[in-house]
Amino acid sequence: MKTSRRTFVKISALAALGTAFFPGSVFAAKKQKGMVGLQLYSVRTEMSKDPLGSLTQLAKMGYVYVEHANYINRKFYGYAAPEFKKVLDGLGLKMISGHTVMGRQHWDEAKKDFSDSWKFTVEDAAVLGQKWVISPSMDANMRKTYDDFKRYMDVFNKSGELCKKSGMKFGYHNHAFEFSEKLNNEKVFDIMMKSLDTNLVAMQLDIGNLYNGGAVALDVMNQYPNRFEIIHVKDEIESSGGNEKYISTVLGEGIVNTKKVVNLARKIGGTNCYIIEQESYGTKTPMDCVKEDLDIMKKWGY
Repeated sequence: MKTSRRTFVKISALAALGTAFFPGSVFAAKKQKGMVGLQLYSVRTEMSKDPLGSLTQLAKMGYVYVEHANYINRKFYGYAAPEFKKVLDGLGLKMISGHTVMGRQHWDEAKKDFSDSWKFTVEDAAVLGQKWVISPSMDANMRKTYDDFKRYMDVFNKSGELCKKSGMKFGYHNHAFEFSEKLNNEKVFDIMMKSLDTNLVAMQLDIGNLYNGGAVALDVMNQYPNRFEIIHVKDEIESSGGNEKYISTVLGEGIVNTKKVVNLARKIGGTNCYIIEQESYGTKTPMDCVKEDLDIMKKWGY
């Protein structure tokens, strides 16, 4: 069918008008809401050798948000907090969250107060502009008995109060034991979910790690609606060796049904931050994998 130039221009103008006034209509490409970032442990070797060069590569890929996994002696990847903030700002990156294990040594039971080292952790996280200060796992000596574990859940809530003073939230990131271990015949994860104050502490659900604990991501998301404002986006395949049955892989290639899980997280999980993490890479390089992961998330509308 032939279309005159005048008709074509008129149709184009109407389409543009429709897009302007009806952004949710068929004229506009739909995009899911939420921040997509990368856990820098995914490129840990690269970050240890050349943090500036690695972050530059990630920014060029299209990453905006990152989550650190290296805070030692008040330095992030060798940079003091103000210096690292300048590096991130210069690359257009935002440190949305960070992983630093909070151990038994960080709470003084006699003084009912946190150690200076934990206070510095929170202080430096605030300098970077973090939204979450996350402990990625838990020492075994903090969960020997049910009562001891419950006391540390109270400490987690207190850490949430400390973070709140700087406009942040404390968070916890699961591995596998939270689903496989029980105290008083109750899963550690379930005890955490009923003990943590949702106004102060966020549970960062790692949708891949939990498979090694015998859990299924979709089931956990359905069991605890509106509880996962930040998640780790992963996929898993069976391991050919090692201590774990499953290891991570490129998104969409494993057993997690990652696209369905992140869509459910958006719909019922209360999720607004999606942190990509891949820890094993097959024959590919870590950088190639995280680029592919980001492209896949964009393809899914995130």
